[in-house]
Amino acid sequence: MPGPRLGVAVITMGTRPAELLALLDSVRAQDGEPVRIVVVGNGCRLDGLGPDVETVELPENLGVSGGRNVARKTLRAHGDVDVVVDLDDDGLLPDPDTFALLRKALADPAVGIVSFRIADETGFTQRRHIPRLRAADPMAAGEVTTFLGGGHAIRAEVFEQVGGWPTEFFFAHEETDLAWRAIDAGWQVRYEPGLLLQHPRTSPARHAMYFRTNARNRVWLAKRHLPALLVPVYLGVWTALTLVRRPPVAGLKAWLGGFAEGVRTPCGRRKPMRWRTVARMTRLGRPPIV
Repeated sequence: MPGPRLGVAVITMGTRPAELLALLDSVRAQDGEPVRIVVVGNGCRLDGLGPDVETVELPENLGVSGGRNVARKTLRAHGDVDVVVDLDDDGLLPDPDTFALLRKALADPAVGIVSFRIADETGFTQRRHIPRLRAADPMAAGEVTTFLGGGHAIRAEVFEQVGGWPTEFFFAHEETDLAWRAIDAGWQVRYEPGLLLQHPRTSPARHAMYFRTNARNRVWLAKRHLPALLVPVYLGVWTALTLVRRPPVAGLKAWLGGFAEGVRTPCGRRKPMRWRTVARMTRLGRPPIV
């Protein structure tokens, strides 16, 4: 039987045109049948991407979550995409068999989300790009409780069952929000280090909004998905970890402001995960308190 039909979604703000063209060329170079490609301009114009690329120009920046929802819906409207592959616009697929390996990973119908490995041009993978607490070996594959935003694949069935990206989040922790919903619905999230997205070594703090949205969205995660008993535990652990990491004064002020914003503002529908989901995540090595 043929494997799942893939569609590639790329969100861009138009600030990395050369990197975007290189990424698209690496997608075209993949073994197997050509895939649908959609590029969403998040508040920017798009030109010269090639006749095989469908473009959507948004009048304003809807953030990562909003842009991905637009790309997903655009791909699915054609009726021939079973899996949405999201890739960062400054990433690169150096191996031409990546999509063939992805189809093999998706041969297990229980797998709903597949996370790529992210490494720089030297092959180094940053700690934050290993989606587990025990991160000594970035080449260890297995089931995890979250996934990497820069490179991943999600079955259309997952979206149909648990909903799309949390538009309110804009940026930060939108992957964890979706992963928790998928796991609670019975899906597996797998980290497959053989699927490599080459990406420059960066810090998330390069984004001006990072500290504020990081704190706000963690509060929203807890309010949306955790059993009431775990909400203060989760938020307490992350507050302590943030203080231990000693962010710059400006960053800490932004973090505290984001935390307060998360507490006082609505976060969308609250649907606490089941306790058996908490137990499952704990068995996987990452209970939903850290």
